[in-house]
Order: sequence, then C-alpha cells, then structure tokens
Amino acid sequence: MSETSAEDVMATAAVAAAGWRRAGIAGAAIGVIAAGAAAGVAVERLTVGRGMRKKARLALDASGPYGSLRGQPGRAVADDGTELYYEVDEIEPDGGTSRAATRAQAGSGPRRRRLFGSKDPAPLTVVFSHGYCLGQDSWHFQRAALRGLVRTVHWDQRSHGRSERGRAQAEGVPVGIDQLGRDLKAVIDAAAPEGPLVLVGHSMGGMTMMALADHYPELIRDRVAAVAFVGTSSGKLGEVNFGLPVAGVNAVRRVLPGVLKALGSQAELVERGRRATADLFAGLIKRYSFGSRDVDPAVARFAERLIESTPIDVVAEFYPAFTEHDKSGALPAFRDLPVLILAGDKDLVTPSSHSEAIADELPDAELVIVPDAGHLVMLEHPETVTDRLADLLVRIGAVPAQGR
Repeated sequence: MSETSAEDVMATAAVAAAGWRRAGIAGAAIGVIAAGAAAGVAVERLTVGRGMRKKARLALDASGPYGSLRGQPGRAVADDGTELYYEVDEIEPDGGTSRAATRAQAGSGPRRRRLFGSKDPAPLTVVFSHGYCLGQDSWHFQRAALRGLVRTVHWDQRSHGRSERGRAQAEGVPVGIDQLGRDLKAVIDAAAPEGPLVLVGHSMGGMTMMALADHYPELIRDRVAAVAFVGTSSGKLGEVNFGLPVAGVNAVRRVLPGVLKALGSQAELVERGRRATADLFAGLIKRYSFGSRDVDPAVARFAERLIESTPIDVVAEFYPAFTEHDKSGALPAFRDLPVLILAGDKDLVTPSSHSEAIADELPDAELVIVPDAGHLVMLEHPETVTDRLADLLVRIGAVPAQGR
C-alpha cells in the first residue's frame, strides 16, 4: 500500500500555507500555489510511496550525468569585491576537450588557439549567463554540444553556484540587474579580455546582458558578434500572472515580497522546512520549470537540485530586482547584430509574450517560440535550443557548417 495518499499531499499543502500564516504574513496566495502543485502530483503520490520516491531521487542523483561537465576554473572580481566563479572550455584541434579537462584538473592555465586559421590570436568566445536560482550547469546540454567546437565561458552569478555571496548584499545593499551587468563585464574582462564575443543568456541571464549593454554600449559595438536571449524579459515582470487566477495572482503580488523577506531572515528554519516538504516543492518546481508532461525524470530531478541549492535568503534577496527591471531602452544596442530570441510557449515565469516584445524592438531578430515548453526550455527541449544556437554560430562563422 502507498505510504502517501492524495489527502496527505493536500494536507502537506495546507501545512505549508499555515506556516506562512504563522510567520505573521497572509498565506492565502501561497496556499493557492501549494494546493495547485499538490493537486498536480496527487496521482503520482497515490501510487508511489514517500520512501520509494526518496530512493528514486537518490538513484537519479547518483546516475544522472547532468551538471558533471567541468572546465578550466577561474575567478573574476566584481566592483564590490565579490569573487565570481567561471569556467572556460577551450578549443582543441581534434574537436575534443579531453586535454583541456586534464589541464583543468591539474590546475594549469588555459591555452588559446586560433579559430579556423584566423590571424587573430584571440578566438571568439561564447559567454553563457544563467537564470535566477540556477547556475552555470543549467546549460549542460548546450555546453556538451559545443565542447571543442568553440571557446565557451560559463559563470555563476553572484550568490549562485560556486560564486561568492554578494559582499554588497551582506552589507545591506539591494541587488539589482545593473549590478549583474557590471558583474558580467568583470567576467568578460577576466575570462575573455580580447576577441569577438557571443552572449547567451537565460531569464535573469538575458536581463544581465541587457544591463551590460546599458552600461557598456561600446563593448557591444566593438566586440559582440551575436546574442541569444532565452526565456527572458526586458521589463514589466510585475504584470506576470504565473498561471494563477486574478484573485490569486493579486494576493501573491501583495504578500510575496514580505513573505520572502521574512523567510530570508529565518533561513536555517526555512531550509529545514524545504527538506521536510521536498515532494511539494518538487511539484512546484516541475510546474514552473517545464511545459510538457513527459520530461525525463533525471532532467526534472536535475532542475530540482539546481533550484534547491539556492539558499532561501538569496531567493529573497534577488526577487525585488525583477519587478524593478526595465531594460527595453538598452535593446537598440543589439539592433545591428544577429540576434536569436527563444522562449517556451508554456513559460509561466517569463511568458513568450515578453520575448515577442523584445522581438518588436529588434525586428531583424530570429524569434523562436518552442511548442510544449516551459521556462527551462534549454533542459526540456535541448535539441531545439542547441540547434538554433548552432545555427546562429554558423551564421557568423564561429563554427563551420560541418561542425554544426
């Protein structure tokens, strides 16, 4: 007999909502989301016990290869002293990266190679910027596909992944998208100080690229060869309804900033609660990460691990920046470049209409709306994202057509 029934799952949602209320903040909106997640996974919970699900998660963690790719490590220093972790995958003449990986493990410095006989000693570099509550490993599939074909840089945004917790934030300075743009500039200066660039950003990473253009338009003009925006927005995120009814989303907008702030101040307690309600949060993550029902369980678990690894106080710290984000004025800096704009048609976090708004500002850009895809489209439909990105790189001569 199953250890968990649908009633148990709904009860878990009720307990979670009650927890918000006990914190002294209205919990109705959170209850709406929690109950929706519980209902969405109730059938699974009827047939699969809690102990078995825990064993399945452990098995997926042990066997899944996702997030295992590593490159030459490095650290950039942001303008407030925060150390930002990045990794470089260098080009190998035989199209492989085995020796690059060996050098990375040995701690030796990166080696630069010419790109297809170019006289420029600095090759083109593709810089990948990840989204909110994720890390550089969220680009796993694209990184694997491009290894050996083109030089790439993958970095962890401040307070995410292996990067240091934002020093300015530790002193009470709110984090903003402008700060992230300056962070990206620091990473470029350290990891790719010369040569042409291709910028690729998902969600918050795309916003980071817009902030970079806002502050350093000369860098975009002089060095950027192409850009790709994946599931991102240039503003008006405060109007997103997250797939909730009007009453629910209005309640969420009113209470969520206060809820997160309160939770961030009790991080240790909340982290214990997250572990205790892992099944509920897995349902939430799946709902807001993917658009299709048949997501590979190992990929879904990988997304859970990425998001779960972000401390609740970091989640709370970054959230207000998105309602304030407005970089539509920075988009014209990209107008003369090859641009790819890609989004999932079922994205509840940065809806495809936001990508369409970016395309309106960049009429020569390629706009791709991926069917049956959610916010983590690069994990859910990796072939589509990788193919479109490869097409962009072929178009600018960064990789040969046969390499694609």
